[in-house]
Amino acid sequence: MVIKVFVATSSGSTAIKKKQQEVVGFLEANKIDFQQMDIAGDEDNRKWMRENVPGEKKPQNGIPLPPQIFNEERYCGDFESFFSAKEENIIYSFLGLAPPPGTKETEKSDAKEEKSDAVEEKSEATEEKSEATEEKSEATDEKSEAIEEKSEAVEETETHTEDKADEGAPEEAQSDQAPSEDQQENKEEHAVTGVDYARKEFTSLLQLRDDILI
Repeated sequence: MVIKVFVATSSGSTAIKKKQQEVVGFLEANKIDFQQMDIAGDEDNRKWMRENVPGEKKPQNGIPLPPQIFNEERYCGDFESFFSAKEENIIYSFLGLAPPPGTKETEKSDAKEEKSDAVEEKSEATEEKSEATEEKSEATDEKSEAIEEKSEAVEETETHTEDKADEGAPEEAQSDQAPSEDQQENKEEHAVTGVDYARKEFTSLLQLRDDILI
């Protein structure tokens, strides 16, 4: 990739000349390869530059002023964009080039990557924590279901016990009301013994009467 800087070598504007010199001087000082494209003495360069500068970067009269910077055919920006990128230490990104090792832009890029890695690690930790919370919630649900099943089993047992007690109550009542066969036989035996005793007493009285009469 070749950086192209469109300049006007024979420009009568001191401001334009100063801006052109600052861009070219910076590229030379940082050993960045570039081509200087003169639009003053080459009509094709002038035409190409004017056609490829984006509309929003053109002034109201539609004629962009130099310097204009390109990376091959990709537009990088004008002097104001170049100056801002230089101040922010992102000139290589502005030019579409990989920053060399040891530059501030590389350190900034590394710091950005480290921050991105830290954010990613934090995100993974959050996901793991979320999964652990979900597992704990599932375990709680299972424990709750087990308790509910146990409670239902206890209720069924109590209901069964109550039903059984209700079934036994009439039998006990009937047992209390009706005497057993042994009790009935004893009662009958006592009744017979009383009759015999009365008969014996009556016979004795009759015998005593007869004796008196004699």
